[in-house]
Amino acid sequence: MAYRYATERRDHSDLASGNVLRSAPGHPGFPVRLADELFQRAAAHLPAAPVSLWDPCCGSGHLATAVGLLHRARLCRLLATDTDPAALSIAERNLALLTLSGLAERESGLRDDAAAFGKPALLERADTAARLAERLRKSGGDLDRTVRAGDAFDPVAPEHRVDLVLTDVPYGGLTAFAGAVPAGEPVPALMRALAAVVPAHAVLAVTARTRKVPLPEGARALERIRVGNRAAALVRASEAAV
Repeated sequence: MAYRYATERRDHSDLASGNVLRSAPGHPGFPVRLADELFQRAAAHLPAAPVSLWDPCCGSGHLATAVGLLHRARLCRLLATDTDPAALSIAERNLALLTLSGLAERESGLRDDAAAFGKPALLERADTAARLAERLRKSGGDLDRTVRAGDAFDPVAPEHRVDLVLTDVPYGGLTAFAGAVPAGEPVPALMRALAAVVPAHAVLAVTARTRKVPLPEGARALERIRVGNRAAALVRASEAAV
């Protein structure tokens, strides 16, 4: 049975980067509404069982953390990798928010800062952390997650089965890839590299700031999406590996 894609519009302001989830210079937050839609669309192409998700270009971890909090009930584990040590440091702190203790610590820190600096806005953010903790508690509690260094162009096979690769790649001139970047078109090469280390049934959901996400030669998209200045393509791993 496939996961049914829901079209209802939800308020995602609690998950905005810089609210409870931490932001980092050079690593802007991902649009949460688009993250929600991409996950639901991708999950609709997978069996209705708990999904293991991997973000191989995780940056600050905002995308992975937002999806984890939105869809904890559908997820069994989450892996986030990147080549940038500074970004991984922020990602570790963000993905810690996928635990009740991490959210409690974040709420407590915001309340302490509100008292120390006399900023009522921090109390509002603390209340947001409390709401996110209640959401996490109701949807399954702590999510098994791993954050580690990893090169998406030369990936190490994940420790556990991966059903969904969901990532926002640095493409279109605003940011740059790092690691073992091959010559030529980088995104199709990235998809081929990732498809080689995940099961054939897995879905790759890749988004970038471009008009159209390029695919490996011969590959067919399950779906294509365009929202604002971002485009996304959903591809079965067996197609991307051709």
